[in-house]
Amino acid sequence: MSGPLEAMARTARELVAPGKGILAADESAPTMAKRLATIGVESTEPVRRAYREILFATPGLDAHISGVILFDETIRQCAADGTAFPDLLRQRSIIPGIKVDGGTRPLAGFPGEVVTEGLDGLRSRLEEYAALGARFAKWRAVLRIGAGLPSATCVEANAHALARYAALAQEAGLVPVVEPEVLMDGAHSIDRCAHVTTEVLRAVYAQLARHRVVLEATLLKPNMVLPGLDHSDAASDEEIAARTIEVARETVPAAVPGLVFLSGGQPDDAATSRLDALNRHGAQPWQLSFSFGRALQAPVLHAWAGDPRNTRAAQAALLHRARLNGAARRGSYRPAMEAISDQPV
Repeated sequence: MSGPLEAMARTARELVAPGKGILAADESAPTMAKRLATIGVESTEPVRRAYREILFATPGLDAHISGVILFDETIRQCAADGTAFPDLLRQRSIIPGIKVDGGTRPLAGFPGEVVTEGLDGLRSRLEEYAALGARFAKWRAVLRIGAGLPSATCVEANAHALARYAALAQEAGLVPVVEPEVLMDGAHSIDRCAHVTTEVLRAVYAQLARHRVVLEATLLKPNMVLPGLDHSDAASDEEIAARTIEVARETVPAAVPGLVFLSGGQPDDAATSRLDALNRHGAQPWQLSFSFGRALQAPVLHAWAGDPRNTRAAQAALLHRARLNGAARRGSYRPAMEAISDQPV
């Protein structure tokens, strides 16, 4: 590999360092408005900035968090003392990243399906984000399981977009995190989820190969293989781990440094427990890590409640969840640890 590619490969390995994972703090302004509404707080730019500073300035966070995915607004914001957020993260040995997709839009001719947009102008945006301090990027595709869904056209369209994004990200010197999310919504079985996830990942890696993306300088952000939220039969953590690893071994090349699983709306403790089960399943070709948003942030929002006096309690809540997921990375998480919260930091 060339010098820039080797640097990206090194960054990818650092992002999945043992015991660490990624904090996804890349919610758009509309999504943040919904999250803040749950605690009765109006979403304004100063409020969003203050909340993000609470996250990023948490003492000791770097022991469990290797990188943070930012949003366009956030990468341009500063801490109260004027330090740019990417610099604040770097000072804490945390790698700044950036969400670069433009969200989903209906896929014409295919009711109920979506394709992710944002390729137009992406090259220049990636160059700008790199100049602002980002070292990795993320693009999310969304696929839904249902009657006749996802269609082959939807799978191919999203796989193609992911590959084009990944190639452009590497051209700009950013590690592409590739996120093809198969949603939990629906009444499908775990077998159906395994089948769809397999087909999606096969399509993604076929497109990555066609676009000459260097896999050693990428990360995959996949869903866990789960039954649908409305399915009648629950699955144990062990079954979820076994099916997820079975699918990954069939589809994900060993050259990929790591899989950073999304939480996808799972309860905080369930996402952690399932990550732990994955890491207790024996040695794998890749690191099995996390890139959690809600599963790390939900307790923080409620501890903070929009009151600056609750900053230390909110940071303690984040550090606690980060520590539990760090333990799950090592396969040493136990449910009893949930009750052992950190003191205010």
